[in-house]
Amino acid sequence: MLEVAGLNVSIGTVPIVHDANFFVGEGEFCGLIGRNGAGKTTLLRALMGALPAKGRAVLDGTDLISLPSYRRVDKGVGYMPEDRRLVPEFTVEENIMLPAWAASMGDAPERLKWIFGIMPEVERFRSRRALELSGGQQKMVALARALMAGRRLLLLDEPFEGLAPALARRLGEVMANLKAERVSVLIAESNEAHVRDLLVRTFRIERGRVMAEAGALSKAAVG
Repeated sequence: MLEVAGLNVSIGTVPIVHDANFFVGEGEFCGLIGRNGAGKTTLLRALMGALPAKGRAVLDGTDLISLPSYRRVDKGVGYMPEDRRLVPEFTVEENIMLPAWAASMGDAPERLKWIFGIMPEVERFRSRRALELSGGQQKMVALARALMAGRRLLLLDEPFEGLAPALARRLGEVMANLKAERVSVLIAESNEAHVRDLLVRTFRIERGRVMAEAGALSKAAVG
């Protein structure tokens, strides 16, 4: 379970996320919904360790904020950035394996086989370089890379943005199948249309302030 309490994030001297409090239970799919510029990407990047933050973000008893980003991968956190951030000259398989190499995962071959099992379309172009793929295909690879690390928590930033309807439906199917894996998922979207059926709760973010649904905050987060 991820529990965020009093999280504040600034870029330079500019405060972006203000005193965020929310939690994502084990195996839950939760949405972080807000318009462009509301602070969604900044919040996810802070949880992954790409931006400094103050406050707490506790996953299975460990405060992620106190760890460098590569140690967050060790704790089972996977991140799919909005702009994919694939290494263009690397093959698809090499891009997916990057978290495994960074964290020295001993079971990486088995994990890769599992990923290809739920995303066979990605396996079909595993030997192609990332720069040879369409934008939609790159989105699928970015999700596959997040899955390599994301055994406990997935942070997905605008996964459906710019996708054709058919590919968006396929991506939704892949995510729905993840529910059986009991992985916790936080999905940032400007519009919940694509993810509404997946979510158990929604958090709204406006001007860097997270507003949860009634009952969405845990006692620890507000105490």
